[in-house]
Parts: sequence; structure tokens; C-alpha cells
Amino acid sequence: MTDTLTAIGASVTSALPELLDFRRDLHAHPELARLESRTTDAVAARLESAGVRVRRLPGTGLVAEVGAEQPAYRVALRADMDALPVQERTGLPFASTIDGVAHACGHDVHVTALLGAMLTLKELEQDLRERGTAVRAIFQAAEEVMPGGAHDAIAAGAMKGVDAVFALHCDPSLDVGQIGLREGPITAACDHLRVVLTGRGGHTSRPQLTEDLTYALAKVVTDVPAALSRRLDPRAGAALVWGVVRAGTASNVIPSSGECSGTLRMLDANAWATVGPLLDEIVHGVVAPYGVEARLERTKGVPPVVNQTDAIDALRFACLGTGLQVAPTLQSLGGEDYSWYLSHAPGAMARLGTRTPGGRTFDLHQGDVIIDEDAIGVGARLLASVVVAHTVKAGGDTLTDPSSVAIEAGP
Repeated sequence: MTDTLTAIGASVTSALPELLDFRRDLHAHPELARLESRTTDAVAARLESAGVRVRRLPGTGLVAEVGAEQPAYRVALRADMDALPVQERTGLPFASTIDGVAHACGHDVHVTALLGAMLTLKELEQDLRERGTAVRAIFQAAEEVMPGGAHDAIAAGAMKGVDAVFALHCDPSLDVGQIGLREGPITAACDHLRVVLTGRGGHTSRPQLTEDLTYALAKVVTDVPAALSRRLDPRAGAALVWGVVRAGTASNVIPSSGECSGTLRMLDANAWATVGPLLDEIVHGVVAPYGVEARLERTKGVPPVVNQTDAIDALRFACLGTGLQVAPTLQSLGGEDYSWYLSHAPGAMARLGTRTPGGRTFDLHQGDVIIDEDAIGVGARLLASVVVAHTVKAGGDTLTDPSSVAIEAGP
């Protein structure tokens, strides 16, 4: 196993110049959810040129296979491909060439790291076959929208026959070379909410003759989150935050329609599964005194990502066995549709450090986020190595104490 991990490190190191160019090309040409045609074509072409078996998914996205064709054990590795409707402000020479669209969440890094891992595992395919192991890469579309592309990939058979599934996500609060690991829940459930109000409008000088929709909308914005916090167990960790509030076009006119939309995030999966009727009750209760009509639209998004213990053990061994530093990490209120894969097989998501040591801490989903490109090689090594570590563990073998394994980490 030590020899295999050493070979993985050497292979990824030799591929780094190509991977860097590939990532920069993706970054300059970002594509929004379910429009990732160019990205899909680029990944498919590179994998097919290396002899990797590729199957296109309906729409955009693909799955790729290496290793045993009739495996005793199959590991899936997943990366998301879509960009965000954000204007890039980095000033990088390879900044987005698409106005109003940018890879501000690091999905270009996820894709490139998985591509690097698959090219490396293709070089080690004979070893995988001897172990009876297959590896399936899932390059998934549309992670940034609800419902997300995980549903599409799963419906197309991406998880058929999979025994374990792993993923990475960029984390600009961790230095390059650090991998954030946590057993149990690491993200939150997340839904999209939209409240639409309608009523009789009129002149602002005669509010008593109207159904003052703007005032009612303001009450929804403030009172619904407050009431929800008192009706739910605080341990559910619920956070309802509005991103859009819209009503009216003139300062002296009470409008006849308005809306607000935002996200509801919850740490507790059981509370998330049962909160629907309570939300509806609260919204209608808040607007009732003002006589307006309310319509609540809830787009159910994702449950929390819950990392399985054995999968975290394999990631920990892969980290330490390849010279990477394991860092503790907290559960966040971020949502991630990788969670749907975990309803089909056990696995874990790791956080990939992307901050230059001593450098600025950026925030994801912002147009100025800059990712230290050394994270690409780190991610590729970790994804390839965890396949080996988890296969050994699944076979009933005891993993060697990783602190005793001396392996060249590479750059």
C-alpha cells in the first residue's frame, strides 16, 4: 500500500502543469447550472484520450470508470461543475470571460482535482484490477440550484453498484495542505423559501382603505424568523435569512403584490423533514391582521451531509499517509447536494484547504475569492489515495498507523 501511495504522489506531481492549465481554462469559461456543456466536453475529451471509460449523463455531466470491470468493491468520487451568477473581481489573468458568471465556489478546482485523480488511477489500473476495485468519477451538474444535479446523476444510475462515495469542497479558512475532517454532520439542511403576498393596493395617504401589503411584507421579513425560533427546538439550529425583498415602484403607492425569498437552513435533519406545516402556519398567522393573501413556496433542497466513521478513517489515513495535515472542522450551515449520494452509499466529504499560508482569508460565493492553486494537486492526491485506503479497510485489513508511514508528499 505504501508503494501505491508513493506512486500516486509521483503521478499527480508530474501531471500538475497540465492540471493547472486545465483549471485555468475552466475558470476563464464558467458555466451556470445545467449549462455546463463546454466543461463536460473538456473533461470527457481528456479522460477518453487517456483510455478512461466515459458515459455522458443526460443534459450535462458525465461518469467515468477505471479499474476492475466486474469489481468486488466500487468507490465513487464526486465533483460538481457549475459556476455562480457572480461578477468576478479578482483581476487574475485567467479571470472569467463570461460577464456575470464566475467560479466563486471553487467547483473548477473540484473538477480538476477529480480529473487528476482519475488520470492517476488510470495509470495504476492494473493494481486496482488485482484488488478487485473499480473507481467511478461522477462529474455532476447543477450543485448550486435547488433541486440540484445530484438527483439527475443518481436517476441516471451514477450510484448503481457503488459501495462508498467521497468528495471534497474548497475551504478558504484552511491553509493549503490542510484537510478538514469531521465525523457525523458537516453541513446543514437547506431549502429555498419564497413568500408571495397579494392584496388591495392604493394611495399611501389612505392606508385604511387598502390592505397595506408593504407593511405586511415587512412583518413577514422580521416576524417569521422570530416566531420560527420560538416554535422550534433551539437544538435544531434553524436560520431563516432573506436575500430578496421586493414590493412597489413608487413611494406614494401601496402595491398590490410583493414577495420575499431566502433560505432556511437547519442543523437537524429530523426538524428539517417536519418543519413544512409549521412554516405555513407561521406565515399565514403573521399576515392575517393585515388582510392580505399569502402563498408560501418551499423548494426542498438538501439534507445535511453526514460523514460516516469508516470513511473518515480512510480519509484520515490517506491524508497522513501522503503528508497532508488533518485539521478539525465544525459543522456549517452551508448546504451541499452531495448529501443525496449518502442516501445510497456510505461516505464522507472533506474540506480542502485553499488559503495561501499567511495570506488573506477569502469567502466563497464572492467575486474576489482567490484559491491557492497548490490545492489542485493536494485534492487530486487525496481523492486517489482514499480509494486505496478505503478499499484496504473494506477488505477487513487494519490500516497501518499512518504516523509510521514515510511517504514523499510532493509539492
